[in-house]
Amino acid sequence: MVDLRAALATAVLAAPFVAGAATGAESPTSEVAFTFTDPAIVESSGLAVLGDSVVTTNDSGDSARVFVVDPATGRTTAQVTWDADPSDVEALAPAGRGSVWVGDIGDNRDARPSVSVTRLDVTGGGGATSYELRHPEHPYDAEALLTHPVTGQLFVVTKGTFAGMVLKAPLELDEDGVNDLTEVGRTPGIVTDAAFLPGGGAVVVRTYSRAVVLAYPSWQVVEGWDLPDQDQGEGLAVDGADLLISSEGLRSDVLRVPLPAAALAADVAGSPFWAVWRVVRIAVPALAG
Repeated sequence: MVDLRAALATAVLAAPFVAGAATGAESPTSEVAFTFTDPAIVESSGLAVLGDSVVTTNDSGDSARVFVVDPATGRTTAQVTWDADPSDVEALAPAGRGSVWVGDIGDNRDARPSVSVTRLDVTGGGGATSYELRHPEHPYDAEALLTHPVTGQLFVVTKGTFAGMVLKAPLELDEDGVNDLTEVGRTPGIVTDAAFLPGGGAVVVRTYSRAVVLAYPSWQVVEGWDLPDQDQGEGLAVDGADLLISSEGLRSDVLRVPLPAAALAADVAGSPFWAVWRVVRIAVPALAG
């Protein structure tokens, strides 16, 4: 039996996100950035820009592998694997030069006591390191993983029907223990991917049909707009002042979508704090040494 009070409470929490996402910028004009040519890429669920390359991963059911793709041609230049038997890989996020975070974070049945992320060197030189993450209270399904471009903080966004939770991982992850996630914000519902804007002052999240920009660290809605139609749009990455969005399907197109002015302004507005934070974080250990 459905708990009516719980459903109403969820709807009330979701209302600001629905209202904020329903208004905003006109849908920007998109173009095809490139088309995946590799027949092994059939369900592009996660996307990350890494230097001059784009990295993607298939949805659940695939082995432990990611694909490094040349966006000029759409061809796979490397297929990088690691020693694991993943349950439900759903997302990628930048992890520093030459590396990505791979998020084995999907849980359609809300049954996994913990999920995992793997820092994977896609250049072939650094291997892979995995970390266990534990949700607060009980399991949640999630398809979005993102890292702050200045602090390196890792976040998971759950895929709630009415609203999602933003969960923060410890800044320093413990390879040998369980890392507890902490709720720090809310997002619209049905988030399938997310990424920080370059300055670290704003975040863009996507659903199957819309994109929404949230200010950081308040997680308040700034702008929302419709995305171009895709068969099942799931992947998202930020490439300068544009979004790259991918969809499931064989030889699917990756679309380039310009970010609205309000999104770029929100990123700039939130960026100075993080620039200072980075200077302090670098200077203090140097002074201590």
